[in-house]
Amino acid sequence: MNCMKGYAMLQDIAPKKLDNQYKPSAEPTDESVVFVFKDRNVLVRQDEGKLFPTFAQLGRPEGCVYLFTIGKKAFFLLLGNAEPVIPDGFDFEPIKSIRQNKEAKLPSFYAFYTALHLYGWYRTNRFCGVCGHPTVLDTKERALRCSACNHVIYPRINPAIIVGVLHDDKILLTRYASSHNDATYYALIAGFTEIGETFEETVQREVAEEVGLKVKNIRYYKSQPWGSAADILAGFYCDLDGDDKIQMDHEELSRAFWAKPEDVVLQPDDWSLTNEMMARFKDGQPC
Repeated sequence: MNCMKGYAMLQDIAPKKLDNQYKPSAEPTDESVVFVFKDRNVLVRQDEGKLFPTFAQLGRPEGCVYLFTIGKKAFFLLLGNAEPVIPDGFDFEPIKSIRQNKEAKLPSFYAFYTALHLYGWYRTNRFCGVCGHPTVLDTKERALRCSACNHVIYPRINPAIIVGVLHDDKILLTRYASSHNDATYYALIAGFTEIGETFEETVQREVAEEVGLKVKNIRYYKSQPWGSAADILAGFYCDLDGDDKIQMDHEELSRAFWAKPEDVVLQPDDWSLTNEMMARFKDGQPC
């Protein structure tokens, strides 16, 4: 349950629920949603809502792989070299622009980000990393199996952290360098967990690397799947330990500063764990 009224993260789609159990024998119906990706673009309807095409609208193409079900609606991914019929009113649009749309409902976006995660996994594992032969779909579970050496590849999930650093009734806000897609939004310290690290050690390292500060009293808040980077995000709050002078990594960040609650500017949507953590601080809730 959310800590804040009016804020729903990407996965908060209740009363609907994601059923991600793999069903290798599942076949799309005319009403099933089919995601069609091309490089870093996705096929979407161009009028209000920007919803994704159905199996029937695409001309019932072959090569559709079952992904998951949300509520009573099944979602599939078009794989392989199949060329779908591009329905009238549909076109490919950059993946990064989908989040800017405000018309479609949250479950549609959650489905999109989860499908994007799986699309990236299927696309980058077409060949075995052990012997180089083509992979095939496993017939029992969500996996790819080498057609030669039988090596099994499961979907990759990257652990990462989000950190709200607190000091004297202020929170440390950042803005990414211009190379990031969301460089115009305020955010918190974030980064991927490296080999052999605990989440707590990742928190300490990322804060030190990005802003040159030490932290203590690291405490877990909550987690969030974030399919655009194949992440599972773990959110933490912590307290400054010592000097509050920021030494910013200019390659990662364009800005870093201590903000009072009234100075916190939230992101334009309320899907992200980062935004909820900032909003919690802004509302004066315990962190």
